[in-house]
Amino acid sequence: MPPEIRLLGRAAVTPLGLAEATEAIAARDPALPFAYVVSVNAQILLIAEDPATGLRAAHEEAWLRLNDSGILLRLHRWALGETAPVAAGSDLCLTLLASVIRPDDPITIIGGGPQIAAALRERHGLRRIAQHEPPMGYIDKPEAREAAIRFIEENPARFTFVATGAPRSERLMQAVARRGKATGVGLAVGSGLLFAVDLTPRAPVWMRRKGLEWLHRAWTEPARLGRRYAADLLPLLRLAIAARRGNGRA
Repeated sequence: MPPEIRLLGRAAVTPLGLAEATEAIAARDPALPFAYVVSVNAQILLIAEDPATGLRAAHEEAWLRLNDSGILLRLHRWALGETAPVAAGSDLCLTLLASVIRPDDPITIIGGGPQIAAALRERHGLRRIAQHEPPMGYIDKPEAREAAIRFIEENPARFTFVATGAPRSERLMQAVARRGKATGVGLAVGSGLLFAVDLTPRAPVWMRRKGLEWLHRAWTEPARLGRRYAADLLPLLRLAIAARRGNGRA
């Protein structure tokens, strides 16, 4: 693994592109104790600024941290003069499903919605899927959190996909890793599985290549995402300016 960098001087990530990140994850022995992968995009970087969310602590205990954002790539390069390769979580999901995970590999999913297991069986031929849908706010409900942890422990899998949103996904995987009873690799995937089976449409390829997938999502889901992205813009720019000044590039 190359040395980590800190995006905008804040969130630590390993500077791996999609191919390198996929190779590292695929090479990990599934019999080893549970370890997890997290992705950092603009929203997650800002959420982690608040210690009360527990997201920064969960990220610090992750096995692998990746840059999920073309926006952060550009801002980091402007602020600190170094590159931060992107391994987008959505692309990572699709690449693992298409080229790493075999039909008989056990897969565990936390969250994801009622259609995801059937869609994965149909689209990718997966035959050993275990899925658990925790209730809303489960991470702060001791019984519901314990049920999710036990489900992962009792359904050993090469890969565990956690799709319950930040910081819930990261905090759940942190709890599983701390307890030390599970094996395999966990990934916080957001909407990655939904994209992988076309239950949620992705941006055109040209937009993804230019790091503009966020713009497509804001345009197609303005009520849910448009305002959120707009609200994130100013504090994100403040962090970038502070990082640039701190690096003597004002």
